[in-house]
Amino acid sequence: MSPDEYCEEKAARSGSSFYYAFRFLEPDRRRAITALYAFCREVDDIVDEVSEESIARTKLDWWRQEIERLFAGEPRHPITQALQPHIAPFDLGREYFDEIIDGMQMDLDYDSYPDFTTLSLYCYRAASVVGILSAHIFGYRDRRTLKYAHDLGMALQLTNILRDVHEDAMRGRVYIPMDELGKHGVKPEEFQVNITADRHRALFAEQAERARRYYDRAEEHLPDGDRYAQRPGLIMAAIYRTLLDEIEDDGFRVLEHRVRLTPIRKLWIAWRTARRLKREQRRRAA
Repeated sequence: MSPDEYCEEKAARSGSSFYYAFRFLEPDRRRAITALYAFCREVDDIVDEVSEESIARTKLDWWRQEIERLFAGEPRHPITQALQPHIAPFDLGREYFDEIIDGMQMDLDYDSYPDFTTLSLYCYRAASVVGILSAHIFGYRDRRTLKYAHDLGMALQLTNILRDVHEDAMRGRVYIPMDELGKHGVKPEEFQVNITADRHRALFAEQAERARRYYDRAEEHLPDGDRYAQRPGLIMAAIYRTLLDEIEDDGFRVLEHRVRLTPIRKLWIAWRTARRLKREQRRRAA
């Protein structure tokens, strides 16, 4: 496989909602965002799939060196080889790639987070930085768009945390802040049990409301002139907001089963959102 084909296959195999948002981009931007997504998946898989912590740390260190080689023009891995042509045209800063790896290392350094201040650093590194890099790839004219990208990354990550709370707990990780668990009388080990009590629902409702605030803030920051360029992020926001609504409508039973949207529903939301943004763009141009 070519480097681009390697990244395309990794993105497609993941089944992520991000893949649906990429479909609406022109070829160069699509190749760039697919390579970025493949990089994120690759380093995330290290901490999720490598059981020996020392080996996981060694692999992350290798990726730090690979990012150094990428920016020196000597990438070895298919993913960084696919990324290389896009670094300069889209002004993708090295520090952001280092931050993403730092975020993955936090999964090795922390199995829980004492408060939202600590968790927000993880969310920034794991998601907001990816949002900022994505905004560069999609294109923007107003720097307020970077604030939108930051807040949208936070919203998407907080939605993921709520959706995956049971699955993460089974891996020994709790991403909901410990002080908020204490406030609701919830113990971390309860996330490993398929039972939803009222105290869990209250805790999860609080997490959902925080995520919604970040979605709203992201929308407020995004200038009208950059909305169409940033349509993949807005497609992601539409898909994940729908997922959040489904979680709430299901009574926040995320400990009992994983709430999912079907591929056809994701595609429908993506198409509908892209169509709406196209109409908005035409109205502004008229």
